[in-house]
Amino acid sequence: MNRRELADFLRTRRARLKPSDVGLQPGERRRTPGLRREEVSQLAGMSTDYYIRLEQARGPKPSRQLLNALARALMLSIDERNYLFHLAGETPAPASGPRRDVPVGILNMLAGLEDVPAYVLDAKYDILAWNPLAGLLMGDLDTVPPDERNVIRWIFRSPDLEDHLCDGERGRFARSSVMDLRAAAGRYPDDRGIQDLVAEMLARSPEFAELWARHDVEARRDHRKRIDHPVVGVIEVDCQVLPIPDRDQRVVIYAPMPGSRSHEALRELRALSGR
Repeated sequence: MNRRELADFLRTRRARLKPSDVGLQPGERRRTPGLRREEVSQLAGMSTDYYIRLEQARGPKPSRQLLNALARALMLSIDERNYLFHLAGETPAPASGPRRDVPVGILNMLAGLEDVPAYVLDAKYDILAWNPLAGLLMGDLDTVPPDERNVIRWIFRSPDLEDHLCDGERGRFARSSVMDLRAAAGRYPDDRGIQDLVAEMLARSPEFAELWARHDVEARRDHRKRIDHPVVGVIEVDCQVLPIPDRDQRVVIYAPMPGSRSHEALRELRALSGR
């Protein structure tokens, strides 16, 4: 626990807030900038004396519950909250589950990518958003129920799963997806959605169960992908995975070589759709 840095951090975060920011009346004769110490302690549900000692770098180590309460009271961002935990000698508390709200800027970016398929995955491998070309390439996603827009389910329910796993690139992707899902299960141990997905796959797919039992963990990275489309033929792309900060989501972009046959095939697919 870094008491001196923790005290300085709390003071600066308190000073930047106005009473109106946290729903309090300004009151009269307010001489100090920002919130008063007793106001922070009230918002955090802790004693004023305990909070004063923290700001004086002489308090005992706060519990994780108190750190979460202070983060809420001081309206800390995710990065600031993580920093608060580190100053107190704790690892940041995990979120209860993966976020599903996609930032507006990411949605606008998807809409602007007209010549390349792109979509957003969460930590559970649910597809949360996509552009029209991705929808054309992967089927009419608008007609697929949200619970079924899951890449893990698609892979391990596939009737040609054995061929899929024997293929070099597709097999590596399937294995890395299971390893990535296990990492997500570790980050969100209480998330019912991930728990239910794992339980379903263990019951329905011996191949998934075998991979899951290895306890391998690996974050998903960029890779090559080959798609055999029934209308425009084979499409080969570099699959770029771009993390979205603070949400544990990824933008996945299928980028073909400019001027290649795959590039032309994607343009042809878009033209055939009339979009």
